Amino acid sequence: MISLLLRYFNLMVLTIAVLVIISFSLAYMFPGDTLTNISGIVPQSEEQRVALEAAFKLDRSIFVQFWYYLQNLINGDWGVSSSSQLSLFDEISIAFPATIELISYALFVSIFVGIPLGFIGGIWHHKPFDFSVVTFSVVSYSFPVFWLAVIFITIFCLQLGYLPLSGRVNFLYDVPHSSGFILWDIITSDLPDKKDAFIDALRHLILPTTSIALVTTAIFIRFTRRSIMDEMNKGYVDAAKSRGFTTKQIFFKHGLRNSLLPILPLMAMQISTLITNAMVVETIFSWPGIGNWLIQAIYQRDYPAIRIGMLVVSVFVVTLTISIEFISRAFDPARDKYQRASI
Repeated sequence: MISLLLRYFNLMVLTIAVLVIISFSLAYMFPGDTLTNISGIVPQSEEQRVALEAAFKLDRSIFVQFWYYLQNLINGDWGVSSSSQLSLFDEISIAFPATIELISYALFVSIFVGIPLGFIGGIWHHKPFDFSVVTFSVVSYSFPVFWLAVIFITIFCLQLGYLPLSGRVNFLYDVPHSSGFILWDIITSDLPDKKDAFIDALRHLILPTTSIALVTTAIFIRFTRRSIMDEMNKGYVDAAKSRGFTTKQIFFKHGLRNSLLPILPLMAMQISTLITNAMVVETIFSWPGIGNWLIQAIYQRDYPAIRIGMLVVSVFVVTLTISIEFISRAFDPARDKYQRASI
């Protein structure tokens, strides 16, 4: 276990180090003035330029500049946005929790809808319910996320008027920003109409969450269905049936656990998909998350924001992916032995 932990920790550190080096290099690759790309400030005079270059160590060697950049990253001094002139750390601290909240709910829906449907379809495969599940998964996976979002807006917002079109909560509710997670902020606030604000926030979450979750749910359905079908066709299942065990007993005693183990790495692979889909959905629904924030930074050519935003998202995806992969290996040591034996 210790050697496995060290292996994945070294992999995480190495990957994050590469991402930091790439992020540092982007300041020199972006078009325009390198000083502005790093500081977010356009110097108004030669004296100001000299002072800024000295402050950001641009008058020193490239190694000193990188060490200074690394220190600032660790200390939370990420510079300022060239468009808003606000602290990038503060802006990301507001935008990133909104994205984490959105993809967390989407992943929750995908797991608790996709996995049970996949299990039912896998146990009673080639039955009418299985055909319905497979059809649903194929249709959900085939539609682009932006197309689903536009369809949902057209039907439920514009035509029926059941659900809100954009944002996280109605502007009538002055929800204080404490954690960045809107539902938790409402619960812990002192709003007099807390219940109404909570329901309104839930209504704002329905369409963005569903738009993201449908594709991931389809993936979980198909993977889980195939996993349980493969597991229930193994030799030990026939041996257990010959001893008088029912399919239900075999499934809950052995098949459920064995078929769930390959699904855990799938969660790690879906993190980047969820982030990518969230960027599209956030823009369509005007959800104030990191994806919408990054796209606005690209439109405005806010290179300091793009550089730091890409680094934060990349580190988050890498850390979560490697952590889930480590957990799956820890729970299923046989998988590691099998992979090493097959190399």
